[in-house]
Amino acid sequence: MTIKLPVTYELVKKQGKARAGKITTPHGEIETPVFMPVGTQATVKTMTPEELETIGAEIILGNTYHLYLRPSDELIAKFGGLHKFMNWNKPILTDSGGFQVFSLGALRKITEEGVKFSSHIDGSKHFLSPEKSIDIQNNLGSDIVMLFDECPPGLSTREYIIPSIERTTRWAKRCIEAHKRPDEQGLFAIVQGGVYEDLRDKSLNELMEMDESFSGYAIGGLAVGEPREDMYRILHHIVERCPEDKPRYLMGVGEPLDMLEAIEAGIDMMDCVQPSRIGRHGTVFTKYGRLVIKNASYAEDDRPLDEDCDCYVCRNYTRGYIRHLFKAEEILGQRLATYHNLYFLLKLMKNARKAILADNFEEYKDNFVKNYTMGKESEWIKPKKISEK
Repeated sequence: MTIKLPVTYELVKKQGKARAGKITTPHGEIETPVFMPVGTQATVKTMTPEELETIGAEIILGNTYHLYLRPSDELIAKFGGLHKFMNWNKPILTDSGGFQVFSLGALRKITEEGVKFSSHIDGSKHFLSPEKSIDIQNNLGSDIVMLFDECPPGLSTREYIIPSIERTTRWAKRCIEAHKRPDEQGLFAIVQGGVYEDLRDKSLNELMEMDESFSGYAIGGLAVGEPREDMYRILHHIVERCPEDKPRYLMGVGEPLDMLEAIEAGIDMMDCVQPSRIGRHGTVFTKYGRLVIKNASYAEDDRPLDEDCDCYVCRNYTRGYIRHLFKAEEILGQRLATYHNLYFLLKLMKNARKAILADNFEEYKDNFVKNYTMGKESEWIKPKKISEK
């Protein structure tokens, strides 16, 4: 008997390949295209759940690998699941832990059964299999659960990727069998295949034979070291081949230009640690490219981070003040930069959706790219001293 999927997708409007849609989950609806802030360890770094809701976040991510190691999925289950544990009442997606495990390099060993690895925290030995990954995610209680797949490096050879895809397909079947809450948590497939179109097709075709078990399809193994032109080429090749009636998720991408290209290719969902990571180190997104607020040239600059931004930070604080916070190593500086960066990407997605609904996404994208790539050549972004105003 076919199970009614707990996560569903409705296409609202399409312009070219770009899509505006709605995803329905047990914890609410999500308007797409959408950017998903990453809450690796049950928190989006420096942000409270209330702040995330204020800036328009509709779904966030949790990390299976990290939460398994600390504090443990069993403990989180005792609190009633990840939603209650972190006080977030909107949708949550958990990744499978695969990317983190495969990133450990010499600290892990791949076998047909799963992956043996050493904890990056204390060196303790662990084993993560498709069954274990699903069991952890069942305990976490996320709305969207990811398959446990093998994520090969971005420039892997065909000889490496072919058996890797075949193993991922076998692991997908094991994940489906291990999933104890298929009526409560949607399961997403992950399409691999590196930079090779035919291998991407092979991966997708094998997964689509199990389509009735999947609530969505993710594109994995991109933005992991391959040239940008290869990423774009694969996106435009494989995304439109994914089922039209299910959401399409590009994993690990949070650079504005890449995000708009992904939307143009038909992607609905994206995530990345980048906005919070660069924010904590003093770099922020602006309409005219990135700005490194720690630079001495901004010490007397009394403009906001982005004069076209209406977020709380840009309405209340100057570049000079935020630079001071970073130089004084005050935590507030990291919080304000992260807040702005997340707001910037969430608004980018909302504006992209509006443009698709208005049949002018191509114009919107072209204008954004033109401004964003001006960078430091723009008079707008160049520092100005208070005495010059």
